[in-house]
Amino acid sequence: IFSGLWGVIVTDALQFVVAMGGTILLAVFAVESVGGLGALTEKAVAHFGSTDAAFGVLPAADHAWLPLSTLLIFLGVQWWAAWYPGQEPGGGGYVVQRILSAKDERHGLLATLWFTIAHYALRPWPWILVGFVGLIRYPNLANPEEGYVRVMVDVLPSPFKGLLLAAFAAAYMSTISTHLNWGASYLVNDVYLRFLKPNASRRAQIIASRVATGVLMVLSLVVMSFLTSVEQGWKLLIGLGAGTGLVFILRWYWWRVNAWSEISAMVASFLTSVFLATFGYDLSNPAGPTYAKTMLITVLVTTAVWLAVTFATGPESNATLDRFYRKVRPGGAGWRPVSTRLGFGNDPIPGGVLSWVNWVAGLVAVYCAVVSLGDLLVGSQLRGLLYGAAAIGAFLLIYRNLRADPSLSTAVDTTARPELS
Repeated sequence: IFSGLWGVIVTDALQFVVAMGGTILLAVFAVESVGGLGALTEKAVAHFGSTDAAFGVLPAADHAWLPLSTLLIFLGVQWWAAWYPGQEPGGGGYVVQRILSAKDERHGLLATLWFTIAHYALRPWPWILVGFVGLIRYPNLANPEEGYVRVMVDVLPSPFKGLLLAAFAAAYMSTISTHLNWGASYLVNDVYLRFLKPNASRRAQIIASRVATGVLMVLSLVVMSFLTSVEQGWKLLIGLGAGTGLVFILRWYWWRVNAWSEISAMVASFLTSVFLATFGYDLSNPAGPTYAKTMLITVLVTTAVWLAVTFATGPESNATLDRFYRKVRPGGAGWRPVSTRLGFGNDPIPGGVLSWVNWVAGLVAVYCAVVSLGDLLVGSQLRGLLYGAAAIGAFLLIYRNLRADPSLSTAVDTTARPELS
């Protein structure tokens, strides 16, 4: 409540170290309990029947845990079409809070790349190893989700159980503080400053943010009292964001997207998800037979609705569009009417070709890092080193491109034809 974003970021860093330390500690004790990494690999292969079935990136068809249609939706649709906190396809949320607090755009991009690698490559592997140990030690559990907790109870010495609980608490508190600060930023900037007190002083804004954080804490407890499980909470979030990703991406590339576009997308996504769920089509189980159809229908309906609403409502005012363009300079053909009016002409998308190269290199860096760590732990050491080299090479390419692009570390021109301000 009192420290703001600075306090949230500092505690997040400390809590990340504590949480990672606790999960790594559990993974070490768990792996040792089955005889080490070599024994774990052998027993996992025996459990699944083959090395590919146990550790393959693309498992054998007879051991696939989700339908091919769902895999294709993951690879071709969901990454750009679905919004989820921390994984916003069009930017926003608490990730953009961190980006905007960085020294410059280059620092923000590198920090975000580090977050992505830590989130997808480093953090999951201690969990995965404990998951394998759970399968080996308790192969016939009625509820597989109990495996992680049972491993923790059975293999950790007593002094370390408290440390792991502290790690879980750190992860929980990090999530709570992040979301409270994020929510308070919306209430202050989009409600308080816009409708209640536009000329509020900095001190008044800080007081309002503290009050907003407290109010959100109370409202969260009220909402929580109506939920019977954590599953209900994330089902609600999935329903709200299932088809909204495209509008959140295009708002940066097309001047015509307005506030009603985003609002209608969220409403349409939620209503479509609820309607489909009443007929047994929901997004709660990716391994289920209806997941791909549900996601595709939700995306198509949501996209049709927000496009219709966009053309049925007027664009943002010229003053708003001009102010946004001067601050962000998005460039590209989608903003041509605004850039021409302001005197910037055919303003290109920032970064040009290098932006696309960096995007591809970022994907290579993250995915190769994920597979590299896995191979180094439970697979081929040579293959793991090769994937690791590819990840490092991709990261170095991004770093080189960022250094070569002066626009990422210097202020851009926002004053073309100032008489139009």
